[in-house]
Amino acid sequence: MEPGISNTKRKVSGGKIIRVPKGSLADELGLVPGDSIISVNDIELRDIIDLSFAFVDDEIRMLVAHADESEEIIEFDKDYDEELGVEFESAVFNGIRRCGNHCLFCFVENMAPDMRDSLYIKDDDYRLSFLYGNFVTLTNLTEADFDRIARYHLSPLFISVHATDPDTRAKLLRTPRARELSMQLDRLASDGIEYHTQVVLCPGINDGEQLDKTVRDIISRQPEALSMAIVPVGLTKFRTDKYPLDMFDHDSAARVIEQMRPIQEEQRKLHGRTFVYLSDEFYMLAGVDVPAAEEYDGFPQLDNGIGLTRNFIEEFNDSMRANHKPAIDCGDILVISGTSIAGQLQRLADSVNKAFNVSVDGVVNHFFGQMVNVSGLLTGTDIAEFLKGYSGNAHHVLIPEGALRAGEDVFLDDMSLSSLCSMFTDMDIKTAVGGRDFFLAIHDWNSWDGRTSVETEYMWQSNAGYTKIPGMDKM
Repeated sequence: MEPGISNTKRKVSGGKIIRVPKGSLADELGLVPGDSIISVNDIELRDIIDLSFAFVDDEIRMLVAHADESEEIIEFDKDYDEELGVEFESAVFNGIRRCGNHCLFCFVENMAPDMRDSLYIKDDDYRLSFLYGNFVTLTNLTEADFDRIARYHLSPLFISVHATDPDTRAKLLRTPRARELSMQLDRLASDGIEYHTQVVLCPGINDGEQLDKTVRDIISRQPEALSMAIVPVGLTKFRTDKYPLDMFDHDSAARVIEQMRPIQEEQRKLHGRTFVYLSDEFYMLAGVDVPAAEEYDGFPQLDNGIGLTRNFIEEFNDSMRANHKPAIDCGDILVISGTSIAGQLQRLADSVNKAFNVSVDGVVNHFFGQMVNVSGLLTGTDIAEFLKGYSGNAHHVLIPEGALRAGEDVFLDDMSLSSLCSMFTDMDIKTAVGGRDFFLAIHDWNSWDGRTSVETEYMWQSNAGYTKIPGMDKM
């Protein structure tokens, strides 16, 4: 590999590098954090997808902009499957495609005021759908976007359906383009694009008969349609939209479970998979056990809250079976979680053979409102207020890592984990993500290192197939 270098100077943008691993191809080429890759073989890069396809060539001519705005052309030869090996500031180089809709249930518009800017970004970007599993409505796609999806075969995508009845969907998304869903799905199918789907269920709008129609319409689109997730609408006390929305309760959640059960059983008989999956909240609200692991078919929508509880239980039980010795007594442990999962966590903790006490407390979410009950939306402020009033004997405190930003130690309210720890110097505060971590922490507290720093990563493949390696987002 012999790089050829020439210099020029012109202000440009591109994919900004934030990390260059030692020994990587990028390191050998002399790339450093702060450099931006502008083009490869004269292909201007809009995102990491363009870079992936351009980088399959054996001979590379790469335009790089340095932090001082000078540019450099680096020419080199590489093996077909050789990776550049850098981490970018963002997977999209030309800005995230913002959502122009104002959906009745938009959670971003439920966000508290005066928080960091990133929390108010409403994306509807098909690239993030392909790369990260973010859901898109398709209403913000252009003809060029559909052509690019087909040309690069960006499959599978994750699509927010919500309703297949055109008028109902337009009402939910508040855009006339929502009525084009059927035509758009036909186009994706003709291009061989597969997709997972989502329905945010709003009582009185897209439930009941409308839900039956939506489910049947998407089922009929197999094999391109891979799965459907049904999640209940989530509201916070900061919602300002004047359209009245209700949340699900015990009885209404139970009705959804009963409504979907025969369809799920039918799909398992016909195709060997459930296809339609309900989020954990429905089962928790109804007081019903979550389905067995096999009914989740490998957890295709785990990041969407589908099967998180069952996956957590499976990880915990697998770890417990692998560790036969009694837990090491390091003193009592306090586990903090959202209110929805606290009972399940307590049952798991009680199943461990131990001589000390593990107590699980569900912390009420005063920041977003008491109707928000998941661990991933707990704030540092609410956890701190709970700990101030704690009167138990535990000096070891385990909190959900999903409440922190990926790769950082900051809660949604911008309180840092280190700040929380400094407020309670008499407590040993650690974090855990997933059932395995939960078991290991309570089994041998002193050996548990705390935060796992599980972050989203890419596994680069020359055909632009990226796989997300996720951490669980709630306990």
